[in-house]
Amino acid sequence: MLQDKRNDTETVWHAMQAQWRVMSFYERFEQVIALILSGVIAVIIVISLIQLIRVVVTLLLVDAFNPLDHSVFQTVFGMIMTLLIAMEFKHSIIRVALRKESVIQVKTVLLIAMLALARKFIILDPDIAPAKLAALAGAALALGVTYWLLRERDDRLQQQAAAHEKS
Repeated sequence: MLQDKRNDTETVWHAMQAQWRVMSFYERFEQVIALILSGVIAVIIVISLIQLIRVVVTLLLVDAFNPLDHSVFQTVFGMIMTLLIAMEFKHSIIRVALRKESVIQVKTVLLIAMLALARKFIILDPDIAPAKLAALAGAALALGVTYWLLRERDDRLQQQAAAHEKS
């Protein structure tokens, strides 16, 4: 299994080297920026994970860890959602770095925004103002509808492409 991962890494590395030769200056610039951003986000993810582990261990050892306590739930799951958002963001940048996509896709940005809103809903105080809650719900609805419309468009385009290939 370790050998398979090593072969996959070598294959990706060779593919990147081959693509590098034919890239324009700006494409190389984008590639370098994507790799640097990926590294920075990886560091942030590791530090956030260490902080999460530290908080959970502190809650387990010092406090009576009660996941039903609203403040504990907010703290722990807010940190977990932050990690998930960072990992999804890193994944989207890696796709650009591996040249699977030329730019960050709008659907990916919408998904990350929906994750951020889900995190916000998780960490909301129980005494939130109704107007703020309505605004957040409206934002979630708008993001969801926009994502759905983009997915519908992409599905339609795929169906048209498949039908065109058959004929």
